[in-house]
Amino acid sequence: MGALASYRLRLERKRWRIRALRKRRQLSFLQDRTELISDGDVLLCATLWNERIRLPYFLRYYRARGVSHFLIIDNGSNDGTAGYLARQNDVSVWRAEGSYKSARFGMDWVNWVLRNHAHGHWVLTVDADEFLVYPFSDSRPIRALTDWLDEGGVRSFSAMLLDMYPKGPINRDAYRDGQDPLYQRP
Repeated sequence: MGALASYRLRLERKRWRIRALRKRRQLSFLQDRTELISDGDVLLCATLWNERIRLPYFLRYYRARGVSHFLIIDNGSNDGTAGYLARQNDVSVWRAEGSYKSARFGMDWVNWVLRNHAHGHWVLTVDADEFLVYPFSDSRPIRALTDWLDEGGVRSFSAMLLDMYPKGPINRDAYRDGQDPLYQRP
């Protein structure tokens, strides 16, 4: 990468930090458990709106893979999402009052939260309907993946998002609270 391209990227990162600094005013704690974050914990950060029905499986899935703490930004849900999350012992919850779109689809809020609570940690940034699948994810925790990445000197990685839809009409089977979204009806 040339010096000019590197300089442009540095300016872009600085602009994002300034945006996050401004957008922090839209955030307020609902439940602060960030003092429970320990060195070496794998964290997960997500911005949600009305995802209450998905949360039991979402949290169970990532806990089973070794996520130690969840940093969740609730963007004005009215379905009980914030209350449900506030009752979880490993979740810190912020309320975001503002436009999801004008916050760069939540990334300004996420960047502020991560800047203050995730330095030195591996962090998954996902939506409530996204599930990280990696080699041997059914038998190895995320820590095995992050240890492997650390050994290789890899500081970050991206993953492909694959949308999945059921066979037949999409409204044939209603999703139930806590259900595995990949569940196939017999």
